[in-house]
Amino acid sequence: MSEATNEGEMMGEAVVAITGASGARYGVRLLEALTEAGWKTHLIVTREGALNLELECNKSPEDLANDSVILESNNNLAARSASGSARFDAYIVCPASGTTIGKIANGISDNLATRSALVAMKERRKLILVPRESPYATPHLRAMANLSEWGVVILPASPGFYNKPQSLEDMVDFIVARILDQLNIDHQLGKRWTGDEIDSQ
Repeated sequence: MSEATNEGEMMGEAVVAITGASGARYGVRLLEALTEAGWKTHLIVTREGALNLELECNKSPEDLANDSVILESNNNLAARSASGSARFDAYIVCPASGTTIGKIANGISDNLATRSALVAMKERRKLILVPRESPYATPHLRAMANLSEWGVVILPASPGFYNKPQSLEDMVDFIVARILDQLNIDHQLGKRWTGDEIDSQ
């Protein structure tokens, strides 16, 4: 993972795809957290992802673009994210729809979101999929099991409650914190378990 040597230099670079599962809010918060950590992001939003982004967050893909977030078209298979020679520290699909997971597990790269994920796999780079749909269909469960065996991190958007969340934002941050942990990014999103929460008897 790249590290900054000068103030203002980017710490890392990631590809983030927001696909058609409900949970676009997780993707938006992840982009904010990566930017806060000094990371540069190449953002891909599928057609269905854009619908959920508008429905759940009242935002368009263009609203998320800034100096640290570069928006790439999901139809552009010539984009930088589609190439294995373009070096990225991590690839995150958040949220990851069942259809996207199924395509990745079967080697189908018919758009930039799936293509970039398969680039991560073929180059043996960090790939994190954040499914949110529930319950899971058996084909999706089998796809996730295969992907996990192949080194992909399956990180369901299932927030915990031991930290006593007080708001929806706390629950979103719980999942984003787990993603940042996978990327070895220091953060202050929520409290970590210390072992002292329950008095020993």
